[in-house]
Amino acid sequence: MEKQSQGRGLSSLFSCCFKRSDEPEIIYCHDSINTMAVLEPTMPMPPPQELDYMFTGLVDELDLTEEHRNAMFALPTEKKWHIYCSKKMETEGNKGANSWPEFYIDQLRCMAARKTLLPLVDEEEQERHKIIDSLKTALRTQPMRFVTRFTDLDGLSCILNFLKSMDYETTESQIHTSLIGCIKALMNNSQGRAHVLGHCESINIITQSLASENIKTKVAVLEILGAVCLVSGGHKKVLEAMLHYQKFASERTRFQTLVTDLSRSTGRYRDEVNLKTAIMSFINAVLSQGAGESSLEFRIHLRYEFLMLGIQPVIDKLRSHENATLDRHLDFFEILRNEDELVMSKRFGVVHVETKSASQMFELIKKALNHTEAYPHLLSILQHCLMMPYKQSNTIPQYWVLLDRIVQQLVLQTSKGEDPDVAPLEDFNVKNILHMLVKENEVKQWKEQADKMKKDYNNLQQRFEKKERECESKNKEKEDIMEMVNKMKDKLERETNDHKQAKLQVAQLSAQLQKLSSVCSIHLSISNVPGGPPVISAGSLSPSPVPSIPCPPLAPKKNIPEPSSPMKSFNWSKLPESKLEGTIWKEIDDLKVFKVLDLEEFQRTFSAYQKPQVTQTECAEDEQTYAKKVKELSVIDGRRAQNCNILLSRLKLTNEEIRHAILTMDEQEDLSKDMLEQLLKFVPAKTDIELLEEHKHELDRMAKADHFLYDMSRINHYQQRLQALYFKKKFAERVAEVKPKIKALCLASREVVQSGSLRQLLEVVLAFGNYLNKGQRGNAYGFKVSGLNKIADTKSSTDKNVTLLHYMITVLEQKYPKVAAFSAELQNVPEAAKVNMTELEKDIGNLRSGLKSVEAELQYQQVQSSQASVDKFVPVISQFITMASFSFSEVEESLTEAKELFGKALRHFGEDSSKLQPDEFFGIFDTFFTAFSEAKQDNENMARHKAEEERRAVKEAQLKRDREQKARMSKANEEEGGEFDDLVSALRSGEVFDKNLSKINRKKQGRPKLFNSSRERPVTKLNQ
Repeated sequence: MEKQSQGRGLSSLFSCCFKRSDEPEIIYCHDSINTMAVLEPTMPMPPPQELDYMFTGLVDELDLTEEHRNAMFALPTEKKWHIYCSKKMETEGNKGANSWPEFYIDQLRCMAARKTLLPLVDEEEQERHKIIDSLKTALRTQPMRFVTRFTDLDGLSCILNFLKSMDYETTESQIHTSLIGCIKALMNNSQGRAHVLGHCESINIITQSLASENIKTKVAVLEILGAVCLVSGGHKKVLEAMLHYQKFASERTRFQTLVTDLSRSTGRYRDEVNLKTAIMSFINAVLSQGAGESSLEFRIHLRYEFLMLGIQPVIDKLRSHENATLDRHLDFFEILRNEDELVMSKRFGVVHVETKSASQMFELIKKALNHTEAYPHLLSILQHCLMMPYKQSNTIPQYWVLLDRIVQQLVLQTSKGEDPDVAPLEDFNVKNILHMLVKENEVKQWKEQADKMKKDYNNLQQRFEKKERECESKNKEKEDIMEMVNKMKDKLERETNDHKQAKLQVAQLSAQLQKLSSVCSIHLSISNVPGGPPVISAGSLSPSPVPSIPCPPLAPKKNIPEPSSPMKSFNWSKLPESKLEGTIWKEIDDLKVFKVLDLEEFQRTFSAYQKPQVTQTECAEDEQTYAKKVKELSVIDGRRAQNCNILLSRLKLTNEEIRHAILTMDEQEDLSKDMLEQLLKFVPAKTDIELLEEHKHELDRMAKADHFLYDMSRINHYQQRLQALYFKKKFAERVAEVKPKIKALCLASREVVQSGSLRQLLEVVLAFGNYLNKGQRGNAYGFKVSGLNKIADTKSSTDKNVTLLHYMITVLEQKYPKVAAFSAELQNVPEAAKVNMTELEKDIGNLRSGLKSVEAELQYQQVQSSQASVDKFVPVISQFITMASFSFSEVEESLTEAKELFGKALRHFGEDSSKLQPDEFFGIFDTFFTAFSEAKQDNENMARHKAEEERRAVKEAQLKRDREQKARMSKANEEEGGEFDDLVSALRSGEVFDKNLSKINRKKQGRPKLFNSSRERPVTKLNQ
């Protein structure tokens, strides 16, 4: 209890804040005198506000927890003043050279650097011990800035270097114990604790001190390691440090030294209860903290290491000391072990699992996995274990160590892939690997099922999309028909009214006409006198004979040899026989050439049958195979055939389905607009049809592209039908592209004429211009609208970043706030600025010509005598023509109206209608909108920047006033469990394990006792 009597620095001095509510006397501790003198303040107490400011700086230096800080601030004013004066007097008394961190760091470096073969004399050793003890006291009692300065100067590294470089005598001396005490004192401060835990070697070097025979040193090291286990992230550091110590001390296992010291019962270790208590508290902390808080597997894993070292007989022997604190730790170890073994035995449905018996553990595993899919893998593991090296050598144990470590990693790794203990395999994520090791047959079945489901899904998706397109088309047609009917009804009513009025006018005109007719007949009867010219009848005329033109004699048919098989075609343009007279062709006789040619070779080379090239070695094998294959006949161009095959593969329809879709005008929406556009590129030409007709008797041998073109050529007016169908599908889209442009023109033309804000804006601009301009350019009554985009060209004389447009916007926002938002009244102007009248009229002209072509084809199809039942061209196109004609007439009327409105808008602004097009006229306004918006944003940015500068100036002044106070305020770094000394004290007494014991007791009370565990050991009650 000597360490406790040394006090906790300021925490013991200010114990009134933490433990009692009575007012203590303020005392001052003299180094040379053991008595306590009452300190009375000699200075007058400052005002409360100034005292609080001074007291805040003092509390910040103490690095207290939030609870203790609140207790300090809750003290009366007199107590605060007494405490402040006491601390100030203590600080003034410690202003010597040895009160600075630099002094201690220099001394530590000198001690670590000193190497001598002779032992130190007692005076030198006492002086070194005194310096280190003084450092330990300073780290506990000095203000926060002392610890901060010590860590900034890397004082921890000096202590650790000293620990590493100590000789044997120093290692066994009190200096070693005091150095560990310095580290413990440093860790009692939140900043120092974080510094120690953040050092890469600190815990490893501290653990090396376990090799010392000094019992006090061992106890101090174990208390630090046990307390580190209670800190977040410290448990794994301790386990890694114990592995480091295993290599440092050349031990067989990492906990061998601990169990050895625990079992010692001779010499000075006979009655050394403090060391045995420290070891047991450390063992319990390692087992129950970190991953051991929640992982049964981890606790069993670590406990097994201790049991293999023979800790259980040692625990039984330790109970002879009859020490309450030691028994408390022994009880906790056995209670936790009994509880874990009970849970493990329940997993296998047995009373107890004997982990020392390999046969029993194998039988339990075999029973659990028998008749399961995992059993073959267990056999595989055992078979491979049989093949492991078993002859005695230096490397044999390492095989089993590696296997043991891998199995440990498999069992202990968390679901997040974290390894709480040593991990031999890096980047080894058990969860991910288990997901990858799914059985191959299941994967194959799932893949087959997935492929089947995907195929079914694609089929259903295609059918659904097909039906959806069909429904959309029908719904669209229905909506168009209903819209057209309503419009036609309105138009019919208007025309009916016009017809009635016209009928009345006709009746009136007929009456007047009758009167005029009667007058005219009288005049004609008077003027009809005899002696006029005779009238010649049409029947007396006879047609004159037409001379006959003799036909030129036909050229005799040439005797051209006939090939035995179809040949490739030669796409030439044949001259008609009537044009041969007087040409070179009259002098040429190609029949002579046939006598010279090797017609058999020529026929093999240019045969229409496509036969692949083969080598001589393969010729004998391929002859039989080729004889079995069906010969393909292709007479059209190769590249055209290839492109046609690509199109057919994308269509995924047979020739008959394509033919049916064209005849029915694609009722089922099988042909998209893109496919129709591609099909128009592969309409069979006249020469293609002639060549295909020559080989129609070999239809089965035709290539895919040839067969397609032949089937399409059998459709009457195939190209015209295809063009009509494509126009029908594209008509609504083309009209939908044109209508918004016409509508934008109409609306924009009305907006610029009717906008009051625009009129007011032009007034302001006119005023600015007349004010700025002199001479001939001034005194204007109006200006061209293109001048709007020249406003920004006028720069300010005082600020080059400001233009007339910026200034005008400021004036508008102040004087004419409604005018500043004039663009809201001209919403359709930006769209109208995109309309090119030439392109618009061209699009409408294309619609007009396309509609006439479809009407012409309809008239042709109507006069055809034989119409197949499947042919739906006439009814479908008739209905389409009716609707399309009405829609197109509306578009033409809208365009006429838009032109009139646009002309009025130009005249309204005094512009020349013959020079300005809509995109130019409205583009002027659109450009002005953009410039107006950018200038408005510039004004806002400048105003915001100015306001920010003002706020920044005010804030800097405030920060300047608060900077000194905030600099003195240190940030509290709250750690788990409070101060480090409290953790060590709770660990030493066993209070830290009370929570675990209460949890285990609650489990026992709520659990029905199914059987008595013969393994469970009797333990004494805790907290007796």
